[in-house]
Amino acid sequence: MKSTMKAMVVREHGQASVIKAEEVHTPKPGTHEVLLKVRGCALNHLDLWSRKGIPGIKLPLILGCDISGEVVEKGHGVTHINEGDPVLVSPGLACGVCKQCIAGAENLCRYYHILGSGRDGGYAEYVCVPAVNCLPMPATLSFHQAATIPLVFMTAWHMLVSRVGIKMNETVLVIAGGSGVGTAAIQIAKLFRCRVITTVGNEDKAKLATELGADEVIIHSKQKIAEEVKRLTNKAGVDIVVEHVGPAVLPDCLASLALGGRLVTCGATTGAKAEIDINRLFVKHQSIYGSMMGTKRELMDLLPFFNDGTLKPVLDRVFPLTDAPKAHELLEARRHFGKVVLDPTA
Repeated sequence: MKSTMKAMVVREHGQASVIKAEEVHTPKPGTHEVLLKVRGCALNHLDLWSRKGIPGIKLPLILGCDISGEVVEKGHGVTHINEGDPVLVSPGLACGVCKQCIAGAENLCRYYHILGSGRDGGYAEYVCVPAVNCLPMPATLSFHQAATIPLVFMTAWHMLVSRVGIKMNETVLVIAGGSGVGTAAIQIAKLFRCRVITTVGNEDKAKLATELGADEVIIHSKQKIAEEVKRLTNKAGVDIVVEHVGPAVLPDCLASLALGGRLVTCGATTGAKAEIDINRLFVKHQSIYGSMMGTKRELMDLLPFFNDGTLKPVLDRVFPLTDAPKAHELLEARRHFGKVVLDPTA
């Protein structure tokens, strides 16, 4: 093992250009940790926010939470995986001993943080992670495909299955169907034989969303979301809305809900504050759910669906590690469909 490695490091907040290639010390795995050779690291909007500067982010920092790779060294006490094993990494890190962690709800741990945000992540040749966060990589997938799975599928599964209790044959509106969470939510909803309506920005993405399983697609740059939902549902509305955009779409999302409908949100890419019509909320007996990431158990539950091909990774493109700034610019411009991955071995 060489003593140094190439990594993309953020030393100041700012535009994508602040991500710089550096030669840094290769980390050593501590007790109950493993060292991974990174074979793929998918981008997320969290990377953009961390780069720009959100509360609690300490620099310098190596970004990247969605990682696939090979175990190259084990720390003391690691017994369930071996050197050479291909793994993907559950990105949430927690204390492991509090009441929430013991109950299997580590995403509610007061010390919860995410790889590549609270500690160095996968924009590097090697990364140290807790061994307990390493899960066997589905044998049918490449390293690039495996890296697209953890955060977005865990998040979408937690939103639909654990938070709003999706039922068979419901109608689901997925906002931003070309995003990572969107592509995952479309597929998970189809597992429950739901009718899926999704929104995208253009015709090319509409075609891809349909191929992924969406029954109807609304092009939000040309059509009004709530009006189209009412037309498509004969004014009944949808049972569930999955959204992570925030105030730019929230009024339309709430107006799209059926009687007793549920809205679940996991993000706010267009801002943190929005107004809601409280009269509509209680008169129509609707519910709003917040959802934060998911659990390792949920990620384990959904991985078998990738082995049998029921769920599929959605990979937009792969960049060499040193092109991380270009990958960030692509994500910010929303010119992708699905996930963008960095490959340190390219």
